[in-house]
Amino acid sequence: MPEKATRKRRALPVRWEELTASDFPKAVRRAKGVCVLPIGVIEKHGPHLPLGADVMAARAASVRAAEQEYAVVFPRYYFGQIYEARHQPGCIAIRAELLTELLQEVCSEIARNGFEKILIVNGHGGNINWLNFFCQAQLAEKRDYVVYIARREWDEKTAKQIAGLRQTDFGGHADELETSWMMAIRPDLVQLGRAGDDDGRPLGRLEHMRDAHTGIWWYADFPDHYAGDARPAKSELGELAVKGWANGLAEVVRAVKKDTAAQKLQDEFHERAAAPVSDKTRRRRR
Repeated sequence: MPEKATRKRRALPVRWEELTASDFPKAVRRAKGVCVLPIGVIEKHGPHLPLGADVMAARAASVRAAEQEYAVVFPRYYFGQIYEARHQPGCIAIRAELLTELLQEVCSEIARNGFEKILIVNGHGGNINWLNFFCQAQLAEKRDYVVYIARREWDEKTAKQIAGLRQTDFGGHADELETSWMMAIRPDLVQLGRAGDDDGRPLGRLEHMRDAHTGIWWYADFPDHYAGDARPAKSELGELAVKGWANGLAEVVRAVKKDTAAQKLQDEFHERAAAPVSDKTRRRRR
């Protein structure tokens, strides 16, 4: 087969780092300007999972979603909020100002490369509040791109199937479910025989402070950075969870592609914010 014909028939990769420079503009167009940014952290995941489990799972689900509804998936992004695990080996915890500045710079560089919509897919619970603030802070100045955070994970049917397969009813970190999805995507990195080396039950050392929040809350319950009992984990459960997550993300990508309101609203907001007491902005229809 001629080389030219081979090039025409070759599928565009969804992974940013696998694209050639000559194919990159085609990928941006095909993605309709949508880039998916999977984010996690480097932290201990019990005694049995790899340090990068969160972002590995987020990227695996993102890639599967992009294969259903084409988008370009940014390389694994490991830099998130993880101060609560600084006492554990291997943890990388960057100071707060740089953490936010770095993500903003990365988003700006993604946009400079032609993407107008950046969809963050978060795999780490400790990032949720920080990412919500980061997303809100996009309104601090005018930007020619929109940052979204994916919310949807499983549909109701998949959630019920997952609940039916689970043998444990507590956890949240390196637990049965998280271990199962690592068994589905990277079984070579799971050392299930070590899952009982630490105790993942909460210690309740701040139970007397239920009506007040403090940053040491996670450590108070889980000083070994393990929440749950991973021993019943199985790849069947993990495959169901990752597949369901990917299907949900594909729907989010479709919605983001179709969205034409967010950028217009951002532009309107900044026009009004620049002169909040002017007649022009006060008369604008809401």
